[in-house]
Amino acid sequence: MKYLATTALSLSMAMSGAVMAEPIGSARAGEVSTADVLEKVSPALAHYQSQTLQNDLWQRPALSPRDRSMITVAAIIARHQTELMAEQFNLALDNGVKASELSEIITHLAFYSGWGNAMSAATVAQTLFQQRGIAATTLPTAQPELLPLNQTAEQLRLNAVEQSVGSQQFPGLVTYTTDVLFRDLWLRPALAPRDRSLITVSALIAAGQVAQVTFHLNKAMDNGLTQAQAAEVVTHLAFYVGWPNAMSAVPVVKSVFAQRNADVPVKS
Repeated sequence: MKYLATTALSLSMAMSGAVMAEPIGSARAGEVSTADVLEKVSPALAHYQSQTLQNDLWQRPALSPRDRSMITVAAIIARHQTELMAEQFNLALDNGVKASELSEIITHLAFYSGWGNAMSAATVAQTLFQQRGIAATTLPTAQPELLPLNQTAEQLRLNAVEQSVGSQQFPGLVTYTTDVLFRDLWLRPALAPRDRSLITVSALIAAGQVAQVTFHLNKAMDNGLTQAQAAEVVTHLAFYVGWPNAMSAVPVVKSVFAQRNADVPVKS
């Protein structure tokens, strides 16, 4: 796709996996683990990481390890937390996120977290892919055959953007939003719609952009994310983006739940 030709990381080999193959913070050959560093600097933090994150949070059944990895990867890219990238990218691949999906997550987040954050993630991923023997030829292409457009949903989105932004005042922004994001990026097949929504909501909460959460959480739930899973996303993110960002998202998430529950017809 011409708008992403210079950005799409040629990153993917369909890798299957399933569970966390290694503890969070464990080291690979020649690396110093996060756990080792923390034990020498903050034994209390090392304890929280081992017992609260690894042995509790990541084991909660409301989200799969694969989902948790995608959420975490989205958060650390959105917040430019390069220190965690190699560790969490590796863990994501071990947890069943395909290299093609990691590639596409980075591409997607260039638009939702900024080009610079995506470039930093790409640099880390390039090293990781070389280490794992993942060839660029196996990664998502720049111009794939796109998924079909939901015309009804797209028209509703267009109406909302016209009302809130206005094509007369911001013609360039409206055009790029339509042509590049929703009629190109969001239709790329390397990520399932639910996964694309999941990383978008995660990145927005991570960046404190709660004003954008309502639209994208509704879209995520239309794409298959349940209310229980959405609530667990916020819980998981509290540890990676901080409690204030998670708490700020709660009223918005609750409002979406309330509206959707009110819209459900009552069975007689």
